Amino acid sequence: MSELDRVIKPKTRRAKRFVQHREPKLTENDKNAMLIKGGNANLTVTQALKDLHSLKKPSCVIYKRKNMTRPFEDPTSLEFFSKKSDCSLFVFGSHNKKRPNNLIFGRMFDFHVLDMIELGLEKFVSLQDVKSAKCPEGTKPLLIFAGDVFEINEDYRRLKSLLIDFFRGPVVSAIRLAGLEHVLHFTAVDGKIFMRSYKVLLKKSGCRTPRIELEEMGPSFDFVMRRTHLASDDLYKLSLRRPKALQAKKKKNISHDTFGTQYGRIHMQKQDLGKLQTRKVKALKKRPAKKMAAANVDNSPKRHKNEQHDEQKS
Repeated sequence: MSELDRVIKPKTRRAKRFVQHREPKLTENDKNAMLIKGGNANLTVTQALKDLHSLKKPSCVIYKRKNMTRPFEDPTSLEFFSKKSDCSLFVFGSHNKKRPNNLIFGRMFDFHVLDMIELGLEKFVSLQDVKSAKCPEGTKPLLIFAGDVFEINEDYRRLKSLLIDFFRGPVVSAIRLAGLEHVLHFTAVDGKIFMRSYKVLLKKSGCRTPRIELEEMGPSFDFVMRRTHLASDDLYKLSLRRPKALQAKKKKNISHDTFGTQYGRIHMQKQDLGKLQTRKVKALKKRPAKKMAAANVDNSPKRHKNEQHDEQKS
């Protein structure tokens, strides 16, 4: 049994809070990422990892020392670092003659490698090379994916899911217009993936809705897909399972149409309309037959008074 697998009872309040933070929860914490340099990483790969760290901060940990490991051959070292730093996402950068400027994007499930996709970096422009205003740290980006291959090819579909996991940021309940400052655009065409980063500028438009302009702020990547290590369908479905406590309970006899209008169905016993209580109005009140006949004869005092007046005149 390794040191990380042993159950150690916390002795201080700080250690107790640390253990509680690592415990399984119904609503998990925001996903953290770790950026690791390989033993032969060059300046281009190192700068690319630094720029990814700038985009992902503060939910990111970067390892400055080089690590001699090969994720596709033996991922145990990555799983060790994942459990140590409580990170479920990782990027491993390396460089060699066979695969130059290499970035491996991956994610963990239960501290074991779930998916890994190797991307070759063909062209790279860093944040420092683009002289423009930058977004504040921790800005939640808008993610845009262009290209039919993201929906057709299974490898690209998993890559899309992996990139969403990596760049999505924290879950928020509300969004304000001024907070939409950062856009990440991914385009897949001709076997390449182009990643561009833009800053949203809100300009005056003469009306209430501002005019939107996009200004490239870097970094920009031109990727080409290389090796992949994807989880089996059964393991992938297992990783997507949600706790029963978070699953929405189905309500009976309630339906919604395409516009979101809610309809409810009520089950009632058969009603006797003869006993239906109606508004009490004299005209609708039942009377005996004799009283109804007498009512037909006009006995109004006003008519009798007029008849007596006519007799006196005569």
